Amino acid sequence: MEADLLAIAYPPLLVFAAGLLVLVLPRIAGFTIGTLSLATVLAISFVIPEGSYLTGTFLGFDVVPFYVDPFSQMIGIGLGFLGICTVIYAYSSEASRSMTAFALVYVSSSIGAAFAGDWLVLLFMWELMAVTSTLLIWHYGGDAVRAGFRYALFHGTGGVLVMLAVAAHYVEVGTFVYESGGIADGLPALLAVLGMGVNVAFVGFHTWLPDTYPRPHFAASVFLSVYTTKTSAFVLYRAFPEGEGTLFLAYMGGLMAVYGAAFALLQHDMRALLSYHIQAQLGYIIAGIGMTSGIAVAGAMGHLFNNILFKSLLFMAVGVVIYRTGENDLYELGGLWREMPLTAIGFGFGALSITAIPGFNGYVSKGMVFDAADPHYYGEPQFQALYWLLYLGAIGTLLSFLKLGYYVFFHGESDLEVADAKLGQTIAMFGLGGACLLFGVWWQGLADLIPTIHHLEFTYHGGESTGHLHPYSPSHLQTAGVLTAVSVIAFVVVRKPLSKLDLGDPAMIVYPATYYVSRWTMLAVTGVYAAVDAAVVGAVTRCYWIGNNPVLAADAAAHRLPNWMIDVDERQPTDGGRPSTIHLRAGIGTTVLVLTVVLTGILWLLVA
Repeated sequence: MEADLLAIAYPPLLVFAAGLLVLVLPRIAGFTIGTLSLATVLAISFVIPEGSYLTGTFLGFDVVPFYVDPFSQMIGIGLGFLGICTVIYAYSSEASRSMTAFALVYVSSSIGAAFAGDWLVLLFMWELMAVTSTLLIWHYGGDAVRAGFRYALFHGTGGVLVMLAVAAHYVEVGTFVYESGGIADGLPALLAVLGMGVNVAFVGFHTWLPDTYPRPHFAASVFLSVYTTKTSAFVLYRAFPEGEGTLFLAYMGGLMAVYGAAFALLQHDMRALLSYHIQAQLGYIIAGIGMTSGIAVAGAMGHLFNNILFKSLLFMAVGVVIYRTGENDLYELGGLWREMPLTAIGFGFGALSITAIPGFNGYVSKGMVFDAADPHYYGEPQFQALYWLLYLGAIGTLLSFLKLGYYVFFHGESDLEVADAKLGQTIAMFGLGGACLLFGVWWQGLADLIPTIHHLEFTYHGGESTGHLHPYSPSHLQTAGVLTAVSVIAFVVVRKPLSKLDLGDPAMIVYPATYYVSRWTMLAVTGVYAAVDAAVVGAVTRCYWIGNNPVLAADAAAHRLPNWMIDVDERQPTDGGRPSTIHLRAGIGTTVLVLTVVLTGILWLLVA
């Protein structure tokens, strides 16, 4: 594509402009333009040829604001399609124009990060994502404001680490433009993995997720549930591409899968449960990136794409329940499938996808990550423990969604008479649900979107299939069946004890050091800021007073000097009394010594 045309049709700029227009146009016109801008992003992502790019310079540095390769093309398709559905959903959910404007600017920064071709542009988009997502949270007011401050603190810290990583990378290689090796080894890689670990919710860095996403408008939660975390996971792959991953990333992914699924089980708040499952599903993506093999990376990217679809669908379905019932606690609901059958079907599509049930897209991509870790397929011996972590995470995921679906839609009779999803909400949910089903049945279409999969030669150790991907082989279906059966039996056993638990913020119990260190650090920072502020204001005030009252200032300063140096008469009344006088007591030797010390200090400062 010609550079001039790209400059005009720069996808992030189109969505950004649509966000501004939403503020000034009539509501239906603004939302329509927002939808069309994202449809344009989807179309560009489909048709733009690989290798297209837009280059320029910024402050003398070469930058590539827009670069297309198969990976960014796949992410652009996912984010564009999701964006269309989310704007339609927001319109039907009575989202305000200002909230949607913040959301579209946030989406534009996410798309900009996905299509960035250098670390400098990425850093700009990364920080813009943090700012605009914080504004989207704050917009709702109430509890979302304080949660937004905590969210901003986490992402500000992560952004600083990424900025330092990019600076150190430039010192090492002399360019910001992406290279095949990803981020430079050593300090840049360490800073990058820590900074990006905040956005992808590494265990210990994750508390912002369940703390923040349940608090804003439910339509805002749909936007938030995808764009930051999935874009950041893709950027993590940019930093640590195939062959450059680490065992640390692989096992961190396994821990995320178990941790997120386990604590999702303990939640009463529906959106908090889904938030923990963002971390759990990111675990499979991070594990795939860390294992570095072709099948692992293909599974990670495929699961990232699928996650864009089914995670937003689940937040939409839960959002409709909250919208119609006003209730966030899943144990206060029940029997809603009769009242809200369309919402129940939409939830079912998302739940079957995220739990990797055959016939849905999650089954295909999660199965690839399993195969990459399983020593009986492609896994190396050091991944045996990782395989069982991922397996436990899958059981926890099934248990969580059995719990959520059972208590919201099937348990008992509903005491409420509520309407089902509105037309726009239904269109959005069924559009995403249809895509989840499509890529589960027509898995070859999903495989065509995954860049690395075409360069792999698949050879299963069992000899069932050679030379091509075969997710519906007998052994894969058997594994899925065993996993489902174990989860259903476990749910029957733990359902009642589980309903008695109410752990509002488990991270603060399991990882108390994070809470207290963060609290003390925040108090220390704010205390230092207040002290510096008071000192500066006080100094300016004193300087202003001294300038207007030099005699009184000299008199006050003289009173503070020791009596052996200065003898100061007591201040007299101003009605005709004698003014105060100062008499030096210090001898000439002391005076010369003091002047010498002062001048020496001044000269030392100038030389230093």
